[in-house]
Amino acid sequence: MSAAGDLFPGPRGPAGPAGRTVIVGVTGGIAAYKVCEVVSRLVKLGARVYVVMTRAATKFVAPLTFQTLSGNPVFIEMLEPPQLFNVEHVALAEKADLCVIAPATANIVAKIANGICDDLLTTVICATRAPVLICPAMNHNMYTNPIYQANEKRLRQLGYRFLEPGYGRLASGVVGRGRLPEPPEIVSAIASVFAGQGDYAGIEVLVTAGPTREFIDPVRCLSNPSSGKMGFAVAEAAAARGATVHLITGPSHLPDQAGVAVTRVVTAAEMHDAAIAAFSGDGVVIATAAVSDYRPPVALQHKIKKGAAHLTLELELTPDVLGSLGARKERAVLVGFAAETEDLIANARHKLVRKNLDLIVANDITEPGAGFETDTNIAHLVWPDGRIEQRPLETKRELAEHILTAVLPLVQRGAEGRDESPVTRGDPD
Repeated sequence: MSAAGDLFPGPRGPAGPAGRTVIVGVTGGIAAYKVCEVVSRLVKLGARVYVVMTRAATKFVAPLTFQTLSGNPVFIEMLEPPQLFNVEHVALAEKADLCVIAPATANIVAKIANGICDDLLTTVICATRAPVLICPAMNHNMYTNPIYQANEKRLRQLGYRFLEPGYGRLASGVVGRGRLPEPPEIVSAIASVFAGQGDYAGIEVLVTAGPTREFIDPVRCLSNPSSGKMGFAVAEAAAARGATVHLITGPSHLPDQAGVAVTRVVTAAEMHDAAIAAFSGDGVVIATAAVSDYRPPVALQHKIKKGAAHLTLELELTPDVLGSLGARKERAVLVGFAAETEDLIANARHKLVRKNLDLIVANDITEPGAGFETDTNIAHLVWPDGRIEQRPLETKRELAEHILTAVLPLVQRGAEGRDESPVTRGDPD
């Protein structure tokens, strides 16, 4: 009989890490040292932590370190005599409430994506039915390599969860994306994974993302360079924290996300109608979409031929997606975005009041790292009471997590019957 009952005492625990069994897989990356703090924090939160290391990982951190921090044996070799029970990889896989791999190298991601089980860690991951959270950390060029990206995409589609790496100085000296997130962020993500019992469990989150296109003729349109990355990051972060997420996106090359209801639209009118139909009046709306403000009154049926040196277009306003939601918001919390090129705070405050928002996230798109199609942002959070919080250069996923945390108290009050927003009603003009 297996001794797993002695190693993993008691029933599975409640929401959060307390009483839960977390298998921490550590692979051979320089960021392995950060995982020592992750293990320590999980233990302090009441989790039962068992570390599985690859051989390469032991070159960066001694197994004795993890054994001391976790208070439990560390597992490394697949074919060594068992320490506690006969079939260790099966017992670990079956008793896990969550498996987390940090740092996750490109190698381990590739092996999992292709079903390769050539060591103890990959075998545990293959055998488990518990959620798996993968925290990639590697060189920027490796992370952006299309082969790695294809492997991550495949695993996401299969239901594996990923914590996006941070942006900053890497071990090679290059500045880019590939840093293992800091231990508090990893522990927060772990706490949010458990069976949809994160801090947004039961909360509806409606997200708009991407650009819209307003056609002049069949081959030309008015649009903007928005990629949708900010909205997709918000949707993914909210889903990881247990929310029921509906993402409405304009044209974007980004794939649909597991666990997120996605509606794809093209024009501002389509986004307006989809948002109004999806809006329940509760929860939170985070409107990141860069909606075209103007459109031709009628799109021509045939291509305009090149001719005159000058061409005049007549334009009309498109439906106001954010303004329409603001007029209907009732108990919901409404967060807008403002991409500006001048007078950042003044323009953000004007939009905050005019559209009846609870928070506006403003960024100057002329700043390096804060424009369209980037993986990063530099934001200012502007509140109705005059507060302004300036955020540093960070990944869009990091900003998404911060926004969700910042508005959570408002969302919770809304669920209890929040008082009317302190935003001044009416247009400041």
